Amino acid sequence: MPASDWGVLIADDEPAARRGVRQLLARFPAFAIVGECRDGAEVLAALDVLNPHVVFLDVQMPGIDGFEVIRRRTPERMPALVFLTAYDQFAIRAFEAQALDYLVKPVSEARFAATMSRLSRQLGGTASAGREPAIVVTTARGATVVPVREIDWIEAADNYARIWSGGHSYLLREPLRALETRIESQGFLRAHRRDLIRLAAVRTLTWTATGDQVAVLASGARIPISRRRRAAFTAAVRSL
Repeated sequence: MPASDWGVLIADDEPAARRGVRQLLARFPAFAIVGECRDGAEVLAALDVLNPHVVFLDVQMPGIDGFEVIRRRTPERMPALVFLTAYDQFAIRAFEAQALDYLVKPVSEARFAATMSRLSRQLGGTASAGREPAIVVTTARGATVVPVREIDWIEAADNYARIWSGGHSYLLREPLRALETRIESQGFLRAHRRDLIRLAAVRTLTWTATGDQVAVLASGARIPISRRRRAAFTAAVRSL
């Protein structure tokens, strides 16, 4: 079976819990993470855009909880559903909602492997249709799905990350370092301690009058390259 046959959406308001699922999923290359959400509103938006085959859904999330997500979406329109929660009292409701499995945190590798085996059997030979990775952000107008391929660069903003895409910026409640581990395989590279650039967005590399190297992006943004990262960054851009 080819790699990344099935798209996975992870929905949990705790960064550590999302990271734990990412780490457990790393052992199953047929499953690719296409998005992560922190609340029910983001889940509903991501389901419409990303169409994942599987969703790992936390029960208790801010605003719209996991069961309300299913009620609004309807069980018939949900992908394969695995509940992920710190509490075991919701198990009966979970299976009434047609969940494939119910995992109680912390999840052991053996228990998770059993769930993945069940998922593989249920999904059978349904391969993905080129689902692209995306990041779900919350704005004043609601949840927005930003395809990773449309991101120009990302900058650190204290414990947040600011995503720049097509001249617009979105504030994501996630540290830059954590976000980097999610998307580094999508063609992003650190240019500086505070900046992460999508290499395909680089139009040219230039130098300032003071001898500093700068990446000029297709959007017109100019991002400085730190001295210790110059060689690796230049080599990566030239290899495209």
